[in-house]
Amino acid sequence: MFARALVRPSGTNGILRLFLRAQSTNALTKTSLPFTYSTSGPSKVLYTNQHEWIAAHQDGTAFVGITTYAADALGDATYVELPEPETELEAGESVGSVESVKSASEIYQPVAGTVLEANSALEESPQLINEDPMGAAWIAKIKINDAKDLETSGLLTLEAYEESLKHDEH
Repeated sequence: MFARALVRPSGTNGILRLFLRAQSTNALTKTSLPFTYSTSGPSKVLYTNQHEWIAAHQDGTAFVGITTYAADALGDATYVELPEPETELEAGESVGSVESVKSASEIYQPVAGTVLEANSALEESPQLINEDPMGAAWIAKIKINDAKDLETSGLLTLEAYEESLKHDEH
């Protein structure tokens, strides 16, 4: 689904430009904890090629989860393996897994950090993964070791992630 927006450029020529803006289902849910944790919302929301997202806040806290695309590909979630608090993880290490009626999939840590909390709601309601993967079904709350990793770890913006989905052969 696309929305159209007419924008007048700041230059003096006054030419109108038409922009198409994708209304993505892989955007963070703005009413859930990963977004509302800080009053200003996350400072960055980034994505991995393995279909995880990370919502980083100014205080170095971040939330990690899987994208809507990943949840849809998995099918109905039946079990979510969660990390233990105080677990130190490097980028690329498993932070948990999701089992579904179709398959099982590891969830990988986007950047190095320490698990502060796991989303215990997923233990009793793994179906949250399918209902709100971009919000209520966050997997872990972490403390990022180095905020610079958000810039240098090959993470994608929403636009770049959406573009990568066009080439994904799942």
